[in-house]
Amino acid sequence: MNQIDLAQRVAVITGGSGGIGLATAERMAQSGAHIVLWDRDRASLDGAQQALPDAICIVADVTDEAEVERATAEVMSRFGRIDILVNAAGVTSARLAVTEFPLDLWRRILDVNLTGTFLVCRSVVKEMQKANRGRIVNLGSVAGKEGNPFSSGYSAAKAAVIAFTKSLAKELAGTEIRVNCVAPAIIATKNLFYDMPEERQRTWVSRVPLGRPGRPEEVAAMIAWLSSDECSFTTGAAFDLSGGRATY
Repeated sequence: MNQIDLAQRVAVITGGSGGIGLATAERMAQSGAHIVLWDRDRASLDGAQQALPDAICIVADVTDEAEVERATAEVMSRFGRIDILVNAAGVTSARLAVTEFPLDLWRRILDVNLTGTFLVCRSVVKEMQKANRGRIVNLGSVAGKEGNPFSSGYSAAKAAVIAFTKSLAKELAGTEIRVNCVAPAIIATKNLFYDMPEERQRTWVSRVPLGRPGRPEEVAAMIAWLSSDECSFTTGAAFDLSGGRATY
């Protein structure tokens, strides 16, 4: 593993108790960062802390404005700054046609993936602006670029995350805060890959020119660089981690 210098950086990672979020936390910890994990599930956070005993774990629902503000205040009280924000909290759903998509599920998917990203960014950016420095990485998806069939809610939410990232990056272009997102294709995590039936796993992998799913640590490596001082002239970008699948 190449070493990326994140020494003494304070990194807040939402959805940090598993999957890409936890892999990112582990990578950043190896690079010297102070890790703060946000997740709505205490049991999941307790499990993550076994892997990262020095991490600070905060129970927070990213869709709840008051909880987001409380969590931000807790980090600021402890460290006095937030250097890195990774918005990895997200949900998807089973395959559903638009004609069968329940409205409450549609709203839930947009609420977590999009509104949660907005609320956390809004809260943390205020603190980053005081220091005039910071790095933000949002989790998009190839689904947000291509539009996956029978996944309209998730595709729409992730497309909006990509657009939100670009908008925020331009708002902050006069500062030393950089805002980017990553757009993975299928990644070998428990909830989004290994819980699928084997036939669906093979279908998703068949769409990847490299012939395999991505690994969480591969996504984490890209996020770690985007969170570093070396990422100085890149903002408002959506980086593919698709094994060659992405079309644009």
